[in-house]
Parts: sequence; structure tokens; C-alpha cells
Amino acid sequence: MDKRKLRHDIILIAVCLFVSLALWLAVTLLKKPGETVVVTVNGEEYARYSLDEDREVVIETERGRNVLVIKDGYADIVDATCPDGLCERQRRIDESGESLVCLPNKVTVTVIGGNGVDFVG
Repeated sequence: MDKRKLRHDIILIAVCLFVSLALWLAVTLLKKPGETVVVTVNGEEYARYSLDEDREVVIETERGRNVLVIKDGYADIVDATCPDGLCERQRRIDESGESLVCLPNKVTVTVIGGNGVDFVG
């Protein structure tokens, strides 16, 4: 009886690993590079910037200030006046559907693709 239970456990683990690998491959292969960064403040669109053009943008809000750097096709918040500074510690983004968020300042930076259809993974 124990051998049968062990065999079923091994089969279940193998199926779970296969499904996990298949989902990971699907998400990885369906991701696409982004072309534009959309900055929103308090839910309203603030600005759009191309990822192809290097720039530094100061985003001033009534709650504080964020500094967004677009360089080498990546967007990154490098400085912020928010009390926790979590937005500064997020990794830089470049793929469609990725976002940087500063909750205290109500700033969101989202990468979108060129054809208007984005995959969020």
C-alpha cells in the first residue's frame, strides 16, 4: 500500500512541476519589450515618454517629488521624497505591463507596448 501511495505522490509532483514549467515558459515567451512609459499621478495621466530616448524627469505632485530616469531602454525611479522610499528600491522596468509605484506620492509608471495590446505577466 505504501509503494502505491509513493508512486501517486511522485506522479502528482511531476505533473505540478510540468504545469509550472509550462506556465513559466508561456509567460516568458509572451512578454514583449515596451516602447513607451506612461506616468500617472493620482490616477490621471501626467505624461508619456519613449523608452528609446534617455532623459531625467522630475514628477512634482502635491504630495511630493519623484525623479524618473529613462536610460538604455529602462525606466527607474532614482529619487523620491516619500517617507518609505520603496519606489526607489524597485527594479528598473522595460517590458510591457511592468510598473513602478510610489503610493505615498500617488505616482505610477507603467511600460506599454506599441500596438496597444499588452500582456501583464
